[in-house]
Amino acid sequence: MDYGKYRYEQSKKAQEAKKRQTVIQVKEIKMRPRTDVHDLNVKRKKIVKFLNQGNKVKVTVTFRGREIVHPDIGFGMLKKIAGEMADIAVVEHMPNMEGRVMSMILAPRKA
Repeated sequence: MDYGKYRYEQSKKAQEAKKRQTVIQVKEIKMRPRTDVHDLNVKRKKIVKFLNQGNKVKVTVTFRGREIVHPDIGFGMLKKIAGEMADIAVVEHMPNMEGRVMSMILAPRKA
């Protein structure tokens, strides 16, 4: 077999593999500790939509000013969201504090 034909077949195999691969993105949902119930419901719907598309979701709670002294509120929000999404998502990265931001990552469950 000549080398040119071999390289051509390799490029064709690479193109086919690239067609079949799926790219998983990490979508981010931002909120604050004082986010109200209706706004949380809207954000939950967005999380469900992202997970159903097969993307991972990073949920972040940003603390500003004196909110930083109540990280338990943000932790409770993230735990509540994780509990509600338990049937369609798995918590890949548990909630933890990074500076003024508390975040967790949800990944879709395998079908």
